[in-house]
Amino acid sequence: MSLARASRSEFTKQFTTSIWWILAIALVAYVAFTASVLALALSASATGALPGAGEGPQVSEEGLPALVYSAATSVGYVFPLLIGTLMVTTEFRHKTLTPTFLATPRRFTALFAKVVVGVLLGALYAVLAIASSVGPGAAFLAGFGLDAEITSTETWSLVGRMVIAFVLWVLVGIGVGTLVRNQVVAIVIVLVFTQFLEPVGRLLGAFVEGLSDFTAYLPGAASDALVGASVFTAGVGNGSAPTTLEWWAGGLTLLGYAAVFLVIGYFSSWRRDVT
Repeated sequence: MSLARASRSEFTKQFTTSIWWILAIALVAYVAFTASVLALALSASATGALPGAGEGPQVSEEGLPALVYSAATSVGYVFPLLIGTLMVTTEFRHKTLTPTFLATPRRFTALFAKVVVGVLLGALYAVLAIASSVGPGAAFLAGFGLDAEITSTETWSLVGRMVIAFVLWVLVGIGVGTLVRNQVVAIVIVLVFTQFLEPVGRLLGAFVEGLSDFTAYLPGAASDALVGASVFTAGVGNGSAPTTLEWWAGGLTLLGYAAVFLVIGYFSSWRRDVT
């Protein structure tokens, strides 16, 4: 089977199941809620509208829109990571990989078809997440009399980098799913790492001298560097400023994770016999 036919088959396989839109609804709700809370709190602080705001330091208006809009990736990246992982592990769990390989004997073609469809899913999730953060975020900023910067080139550059980040996260997820066949184990690994291990490591890196030189290369930190804004790097209290990568280096680092996982998974797991 050619790559075009394999990709068409993979496209049908992904969009005739419910998991993609269930995760999409969760993504929209989670990002919209987070962006709304951030916009409300930060806008109120920046304008001095919070009770007792004059007693402490206020948030600067500079870069505030980017900080709010980037909630799409800073908190929403786990969803494209999960959908990429499920694209592969679901086949192992429901034993549909056998007919997939029978229809597409060239296993590299079968995997590359998942990558092609993964790029489309990443772009779709990016549009949904960005709309969910920019929409309510801009409304709250405007409501407090702040410039939402919707038409600025910086905002559109931010949007473009967020789309790239979402696509890369899906590819990382496909790599994880290829590497870890068991769906439950793969999901647990994804959630534990993204929701606990990396956040704790990055928090410690903000206060332990020299540690941020290493945590800057973690996937989430690389994604935030690629996007160029994140609530997790906006301020760290009285701790030392964490090391961050250039946007292009962050993108290459995240792409490197995807490539390494895909290559290792292909040779160690994808080519093995299936039953």
